[in-house]
Amino acid sequence: MPFEDTLLRARAAFDQGRYPQSLELVSGLIATATDNRPAVLLAETLEKLAMPAQAAEAFEHAARKAADAPLTLLRRSARLYLDAGQRDRALALAVEIRSQNPADAEAAFILATLLAGGGQPELLQRVQNELVASDVPEHLMLAVQLIGDDTRNPNTLTLFGKLRALYPADPYVRMTLIALAREFCDYPTLESEERALADEIIAGDYSALAAESPHSNLMWCGDERLNRLAANITDCKLPSPAASRARQTMAHSFGKKLRIGYLSSDFWDDHATMRLLRSVLAAHDTEKFDVTLFCYTPERFVGFDGGGRREWGRIVRIEALDDAAAANTIREHGIDILVDLKGHTGGSRSRLMNLAVAPVHVQWLGFPGSCIEVDCDYVIGDAFVLPDSSKPHYHEKFCRLPESYQPNDPFHRALPAPANRRAQGLPTDRFVFCTFNSQRKNSPASMELWTRVLKANPQAMLWMMCDGVFARNQTAAYFRRAGVGSGQVMFAQKMAYPGHMARMQAADLGLDTFPVNGHTTTSDMLWGGLPVATFRGSNFASRVSESLLNAIGLPELVAEDADGFVALCTALANDPRRVAELKARLAENRFRAPLFDAERFCRHLEIAYRMMAERAQAGLAPDHFDVEALPARQGTFRG
Repeated sequence: MPFEDTLLRARAAFDQGRYPQSLELVSGLIATATDNRPAVLLAETLEKLAMPAQAAEAFEHAARKAADAPLTLLRRSARLYLDAGQRDRALALAVEIRSQNPADAEAAFILATLLAGGGQPELLQRVQNELVASDVPEHLMLAVQLIGDDTRNPNTLTLFGKLRALYPADPYVRMTLIALAREFCDYPTLESEERALADEIIAGDYSALAAESPHSNLMWCGDERLNRLAANITDCKLPSPAASRARQTMAHSFGKKLRIGYLSSDFWDDHATMRLLRSVLAAHDTEKFDVTLFCYTPERFVGFDGGGRREWGRIVRIEALDDAAAANTIREHGIDILVDLKGHTGGSRSRLMNLAVAPVHVQWLGFPGSCIEVDCDYVIGDAFVLPDSSKPHYHEKFCRLPESYQPNDPFHRALPAPANRRAQGLPTDRFVFCTFNSQRKNSPASMELWTRVLKANPQAMLWMMCDGVFARNQTAAYFRRAGVGSGQVMFAQKMAYPGHMARMQAADLGLDTFPVNGHTTTSDMLWGGLPVATFRGSNFASRVSESLLNAIGLPELVAEDADGFVALCTALANDPRRVAELKARLAENRFRAPLFDAERFCRHLEIAYRMMAERAQAGLAPDHFDVEALPARQGTFRG
């Protein structure tokens, strides 16, 4: 039978799904073929017969048979070698393909798959980013596995933008895109997505919130009712009320000293949490309180510690233990009150609180809101961040401290001399607003307010921290679109804490962020003598600066609303004497007012622990309570 007739019959058998017949016919043509058509058909037939290694070899033969070794055939060969487990041959072909086409997405996919387990990290980094240029869903999903958690790589924003278009009904893709847009200051995406979410919520559709993490939800939503609906929490399920009550009333022996346990992964002295808590831990009355730190701080961060860990109490390392072993370790120490310092923040093991490890469970400091799905009896706050109107939105009972919920360290915190304005590149003849919060807090709501402030005060400028070229370009573009003058915004880079504390003092007024206020950032500014303007919020996260400003004696810097905030900032920008008076009052209050009085804070906290323990010892269920303030301190608390 003539060659062409046989090839046509083989192709017809293939098209009709008669693969064994196609294989038999085409196999006889390979030896006498003068082109690669029989080899291609042979490879396709072998692939249909689930013979990937043989199909790969046939596709490679077909590619070599052609004058220019078509990349389409080499790609199919390389992929089939990969599927057949012939890694070396797949790798060799992928490298060959890239030599002809460096941006080849399939070659990038094969190399990324082969290198993901280790080896050639520089090549892996290149090819995993190249996957994002593809429109093939399989390529994009591999990119998610490799770079999806990298919040410093702008390619992740592009990646999830493509996935959002491919899977518009997937709420997890959508919420991840929104979170990444926040990290990279992609305001067009944020504005579009937040408007769509608001419209859905008005229509009674809350389904998207279930795919959002509680922490991400706070970044745009100041409604406590809605904050509780953000339920994307890994491995965390609130026990039943009966199980919680059984834990509260379990057989337990309280001793003369109250045994307090703190649970966190932030126990190293350069972490923001320890800039707040360090001196409070050291101030605990060791005659009345026995303190244990249950530490799951990663070893690399423990190595950064400058020696502070020695001062904070007994440290029990649990980072290498699974949850069951960690819970048993905590129980073995007979803890009366276990305090979770992380809540729904990165790297948290708050799920340990659901394993009945102590008769009293408390959440404090790490997460500014209710920790849904975490079995805590109390949340520690104050009357500003936890007003009575918030009670329906918390399963925890309120423990309200008398002055502020936030502790602060006045002994180890850097307080260098103010930096020179010229050294910072700032003009000496203009009013300088500043904002140094992490850029994820630079929400569209914040940007809109700052725009209003800048347009109302064209003689002033905004000095803002924004990390990365991509984020800076996006932020600059926002202000240009909003009509802000090109000379009114200047960017600052991240820097080590002492230098940061020196430079912030060169500004005139700090601008808060909304709906998540500055927390440690606000207290840093106040510690450095820089006034901060804010306005009254609607949930814990948006009320923090109000709490701190009242505790330092500057309640007049809390406006009633957004319009009042703009008016306040404008008034201060045009009244240098008033700003100078505010700075002088901050300097005077630094070592007198409650905000930085760690010893006074610790005594109030210890009273709170005693009140919690007394209810537990009496067999009473947890209930809301307020700690009464001790008599005002006379004089300073630090010489």
